[in-house]
Amino acid sequence: MDNSPEIKSFPSPFSVETPQGAEGWEKLYPYYLTFQENRKDVDGREFWFQNSQQWPVVVKPFETIGCEFAIRQLGEFNSRHLMIPTANGIDYRIHQGYLYMSPISVPEDQVADRVAQFEERAGYYFENWESLLANWYTKVKGTIRDMEAIEFRSLPDVVPLEDITSGKGRDGSEELFRSYDKLIDLAYQNWQYHFEFLNLGYIAYLDFFGFCKEAFPSIPDQNIATMVQGEDMELFRPDDELKKLALLAIELGLEQHFDQPDDADATLSRIGAAENGQKWLGVLEESKDPWFNFTTGNGFYGHDQYWIDHMEIPLSFIADYIRRAKEGAHLARSVEELVAERERIIGEYRDLLDEEMQEVFDAKIALARLAYPYVENHNFYIEHWTMGTFWRKVRELSQLFVDAGFWNDPSDILYLGRDEVRSVIFDLVNGWGIGAQAIGPDYWPTEIERRAGIIAALKSNRAEPAFNTPPEFITEPFTTMLYGITTEQVAQWLGDGEEIEGVFKGMAASPGVVEGIARVVTSALELGTLKDGEILVAPNTAPSWGPVFGKISATVTDIGGMMSHAAIVCREYGLPAVTGAGSASREIRTGQRLRVDGTKGTVTVLDDVENTAATAPDVAGAVA
Repeated sequence: MDNSPEIKSFPSPFSVETPQGAEGWEKLYPYYLTFQENRKDVDGREFWFQNSQQWPVVVKPFETIGCEFAIRQLGEFNSRHLMIPTANGIDYRIHQGYLYMSPISVPEDQVADRVAQFEERAGYYFENWESLLANWYTKVKGTIRDMEAIEFRSLPDVVPLEDITSGKGRDGSEELFRSYDKLIDLAYQNWQYHFEFLNLGYIAYLDFFGFCKEAFPSIPDQNIATMVQGEDMELFRPDDELKKLALLAIELGLEQHFDQPDDADATLSRIGAAENGQKWLGVLEESKDPWFNFTTGNGFYGHDQYWIDHMEIPLSFIADYIRRAKEGAHLARSVEELVAERERIIGEYRDLLDEEMQEVFDAKIALARLAYPYVENHNFYIEHWTMGTFWRKVRELSQLFVDAGFWNDPSDILYLGRDEVRSVIFDLVNGWGIGAQAIGPDYWPTEIERRAGIIAALKSNRAEPAFNTPPEFITEPFTTMLYGITTEQVAQWLGDGEEIEGVFKGMAASPGVVEGIARVVTSALELGTLKDGEILVAPNTAPSWGPVFGKISATVTDIGGMMSHAAIVCREYGLPAVTGAGSASREIRTGQRLRVDGTKGTVTVLDDVENTAATAPDVAGAVA
């Protein structure tokens, strides 16, 4: 009789039923992004988790460019550039529209051979960090400006006479192909630059983290994170610009003009006509480029809204800052307090070491603090500015096809794969060139409607959190630090371990204990419902949500580790946070009273909605 314990598993991706109406969804994506039946023995063995941090909703065909470029480059810099001894890349698949990932470890017999290469390559970057990073900014900004300069011009009724008389010998249609190819190439280029420093930033922190765990076995993870907090980060700059504009509006006596910020054109028109209004608008223009190239999402989706294209978003934030400032709120982050706490903890732990080990400690923390700001700063330049420009250009191209009758809305292009778009360009120029009707207007409207129906059916289906049998222990550091995928988290998904009704366990991401009213937010469109002092509960957060962190009392997310954006931002704002809390945003309801213990990593439901819906937020002070 076999008495061995039963090993719990998640379902196989090959056994999950297709939602009604989504039949044939696999054909919307490249073959290499879906699980193939003839690879059951390979993909059916690996553990895959759904990355709801970066890809929380269904990915449309054109939007796969985000996961393909980002995850490929991440892996390349691990396994081909830096030769990280223990970690290769991350394999990835799309299943029923959702993205799943599986970290690839390095075989033990190859680790030693990679150590020397890694030390040489990473060492060069760490030794020349500042000059190489300065070059990075030049490269990335240059790529963005090149992308901004791309034009998609409609085809003329007739080739201009000067092209005939000059002997040009071309009709100009080739520029559409070149512009499209260049757009894709530039996006690919900046995604390579994205990971040039990012993995090194994590490595520097993980090296310091590992040293601390060995030198101080009982040190909490939060104390290690606190030792690098309080650094100046450019990712806070867009939010700082909003605060500056709010305070300037009060100073210039313009605050009354922000009563209806949802109507951006009318608001800006009233400000422009007011005394001192032009002065304020001048400062606004200076802030917009580049700091309003900020998305309410994460940059991976074509539907993400960017401040610079939807001015009602930053105007609404400014209006709220004006209200809070006039009520006496202090808008600036308490950086001095963060730095004081950082230095206190550094000093306490450093004093526990002998002189020799203190030198090692000093070197490792200096490296971690040197590299740490990039972990957040890169986000603005790539996910936000680069991808905002990219999606704007994609819509400009799509408008040509709308005008030619291929489809009805610029966003319809997202239902095509990027290789299909190139074929559609040929269809357009072919019909134009030979003087015939292109085929697209008779093909794509019906096909896009069919694909939209499949995507809608996939969206109605809740994604499985993971596939196949998890390893006994989750030890891959990037997976744990970034996504909060831990042994304990996976056990919760499987229903293992002790479960207490009304209690959610996650990552102790930012210390403190707060009680308050929950506000469940599932998209940026709902941020306006947040009231002062409420607890933000969300599947994940985005950097552009920064303006709400000054008014909430704590944060709870379904996914995310110690180095996730939500965790880092909450530590910088001094807010308790529990990340990687699994199904918290699906099970907690707006109006429930919660206790968020960011020191222990627990979220407790204290009262039901019926008892608290009419109760104003009553937030207890954070307890370290």
